[in-house]
Amino acid sequence: MGVPDAGGRVRRELSILERWLVFNLVGAIGVLLQLSVLALLTRGLNVHYLVATACAVEAAVLHNFAWHERWTWADRARGGMAAKMARLGRFHLTNGALSLAGNVLLMTLFVEKFCMSYAPANLLAIGICSCLSFFAGDRLVYFHPDVKPRVTAGGR
Repeated sequence: MGVPDAGGRVRRELSILERWLVFNLVGAIGVLLQLSVLALLTRGLNVHYLVATACAVEAAVLHNFAWHERWTWADRARGGMAAKMARLGRFHLTNGALSLAGNVLLMTLFVEKFCMSYAPANLLAIGICSCLSFFAGDRLVYFHPDVKPRVTAGGR
């Protein structure tokens, strides 16, 4: 059973597996955006890689929030603009903070300690941070006391 979304439509609640797959699709597009911003800032504008990483992560966080609202957790995205802004705040405090702090810390480790180049280091950092970000989004950003996450892969 679904819950009404922000537009009043009732959407079927996704299983954890379905939601994880959608989350990763949105995230993959966000990764392309993040890597593009990172390349533009570091190679094109000669911005320090850590500052560029922070900017690239923020661009991806905003992108991902917009699509998670419309797709990944559309069945839980209720309320008006105030509710959406509250979710955006929680998204930044959880997923954004995990992505930003995790990416900057991991990039420092991978680039300075392991001598990796920026793009592979960033991909590895993104992969590590995404696991924590999914569960933060599911349990802390898009939670509803009356919605119990389903474990099955099917739609029923």
